[in-house]
Amino acid sequence: MAINRIAFYHLETLLWIARLGTFAAAAARLNTTQPAISARVRELEGHLGTALFRREGRTMALTPAGRELVRESEPLWARFQGVLMGCSDISGATGVVRIGAGEIAAASCLPGFVAALGRDLPRVSLEIDIALTADLIQQLASGHADIAFAAGRVAHPMLRTMPIGGVDLLWLASPLILDSIGGDTPIWSLSNLSPLYRIMKDAIAASRLADCPVNLCNNVRAMIDIVMAGGGIGIFPQPMVRLHVAEGRLAPLPDSPAMPQIEFHAAIRAAEADPLILTVFDRASRLDLRAAPR
Repeated sequence: MAINRIAFYHLETLLWIARLGTFAAAAARLNTTQPAISARVRELEGHLGTALFRREGRTMALTPAGRELVRESEPLWARFQGVLMGCSDISGATGVVRIGAGEIAAASCLPGFVAALGRDLPRVSLEIDIALTADLIQQLASGHADIAFAAGRVAHPMLRTMPIGGVDLLWLASPLILDSIGGDTPIWSLSNLSPLYRIMKDAIAASRLADCPVNLCNNVRAMIDIVMAGGGIGIFPQPMVRLHVAEGRLAPLPDSPAMPQIEFHAAIRAAEADPLILTVFDRASRLDLRAAPR
């Protein structure tokens, strides 16, 4: 057993395969090729004198020895990374951080946050994916995202979350149709795939416009464009329409009922131990959307 020949990149490779589930995903995360990942695994198995993976159909699964090595190595690897980061300037940190966000969260949370990360962590690369909240939770839990910003409450036993405030929802229409709004004016709402669908549905039911037809769309920016063109009434998050209201292209609906705020959360895996990811999450946890420009 040539354990003295085991390098840190062997363990890093093993841990990312275990986290992401495939050699291909680990290769993408480590910015290398799948043959290189396979070669590292063969080297590690050769040094240890035991198989760490076995083929199950078209996938590779950890053997009992592989599972034990992952379980024992993961906290040591995290500790080692923490020691290195503690001995160095955080501004010199390197790596790739994958951030997921819903469309509204992307407009409300990401611009300033990403800009600040770029200034303070200039050598860290970011991969940003805009997706539905349900998809974000799945990506986090499976290890395909490192941190997520999501609207509504995020409840998952594998995730750790932190509330970061909320934004207002506004009833808006084009000034061109304000005087002609009636029972046949359509209302635009997010689709039932969004965690905000119930909020919008309840608000519409409680309004004087409960009998108006309701159109659904899964893209807020598309709805904003439709409403600005006179295509109906919309319920929109304030950060996404601030400029349109200031320029007079959208106007508040008279006598519209008050809407609850959309609450936002930052989330990571509960078992996350990577010091860089924890540093980014700590920064995200200190966001306060209530302090954002109105």
